[in-house]
Amino acid sequence: METLFKLKQHGTKVSTELIAGLTTFFAMAYIIAVNPAILSQSGMPWGAVFLATIIASVIGTLVMGLFANVPYAQAPGMGLNAFFVFTVCFTLKFTWQQALSMVFLCGLINILVTVTKVRKHIIRAIPRGLQNAISGGIGIFIAYIGLLNVGIINFGAGVPSIPSFNHATLWLFLIGLVLVIMLSVMKVKGAILLSIIITALIGIPMGLTKMGSTISFSEAASQLPQTFGVIFTSVGLPSLFSDLGRLPLVLMTIFAFSLTDTFDTIGTFIGTGRRSGIFSEADEKAMAESRGFSSKMDKALFSDAIATSVGAVFGTSNTTTYVESAAGIGAGGRTGLTSVVVALLFAASAFLATFVSAIPSAATAPALVMVGIMMLASFREIDWTNLEDAVPAFFAGVFMALCYSISYGIAFGFFFYCIVKVFTGKYKEVHPILWVSTGLFILNFVLMAVL
Repeated sequence: METLFKLKQHGTKVSTELIAGLTTFFAMAYIIAVNPAILSQSGMPWGAVFLATIIASVIGTLVMGLFANVPYAQAPGMGLNAFFVFTVCFTLKFTWQQALSMVFLCGLINILVTVTKVRKHIIRAIPRGLQNAISGGIGIFIAYIGLLNVGIINFGAGVPSIPSFNHATLWLFLIGLVLVIMLSVMKVKGAILLSIIITALIGIPMGLTKMGSTISFSEAASQLPQTFGVIFTSVGLPSLFSDLGRLPLVLMTIFAFSLTDTFDTIGTFIGTGRRSGIFSEADEKAMAESRGFSSKMDKALFSDAIATSVGAVFGTSNTTTYVESAAGIGAGGRTGLTSVVVALLFAASAFLATFVSAIPSAATAPALVMVGIMMLASFREIDWTNLEDAVPAFFAGVFMALCYSISYGIAFGFFFYCIVKVFTGKYKEVHPILWVSTGLFILNFVLMAVL
């Protein structure tokens, strides 16, 4: 164990990594039920997507843990699955088989971008102020996810408001929030995981912690052949390029998939890895000087890149590095052992889905809020009295939550960073890669408007 994961070198131990893995898994386990619920609306069989979600998560997370030795988990991304169904299938009228084919190609593009080191050069081109803003912004985003998961923010009247506290879910959430804050400030070991378990137990008499309803493993397995490898059949990749009139639309959609996937991952690594020391300045230096995959960042980016194509082969939308990994990192996870634990739990969930789905969002949401609070510390590194730093930092830090997208927050941060530098006569300070990245984001927004 020590030889494989170098636990002492990273200042951790097996028990800490186990707790971190459990924490990350419970924080993101919702995807097991949510992803098939979303993708099945496109006509995909629920059971097949259920297993494809788990398989993609297991493979992607294992590669991240064993190859890169970092505590990140992967699974089909929220937001990207909605784009898959509601934009690509419903609005653009592509079949789900064609949409899967585009996801597969997106994965291949990301592999190419990673192998050619474009991704790591993008990371090195982002100024330190924006990196700190991205880190704090992800904290806001994570906390916002937690609040939305329990409905404590109400958008029903068109104006955000707090709903009446006449729902058991909200009361259980508040109990869990008080509990995780209390355990954290008292520096209780495993505070986040303990709060999830205790809150879930409290939810039993409240009628909130209960066995979910799902199909059996054998039923899901019988449906998997309907999606596995379908992209290589006549209704997959060949049909995607059979109509030359739609070729521009196909290419623009693949571009949108790739751009969002790339910057979601970059934002997650910068936001969660820099402050925790998982990706240190020494690792950045090694990344800059390496020709192969010698640094942790190189390996982590490559692990993320291959996960999307693997997921598409089995039958799910873009697989990406989960921002909820911050929950496990907050619990002390520092090595790939955390990821291996998450992968094993995902594998077990294929047979224990009813038990996993029993844990209500009210039990995991407080953990996300607490992790978000801890990540806000990065904002103190920003000079808020200097508008040149404050303006792009504000947009990068706040728009992630407002737009419910890491990549859009980064896009606005990049855009206003360039604007500020141009109008202060410091445009030469903008790295060429930032100019190109900003231009691609603008192009993406234009294409979205046209589509």
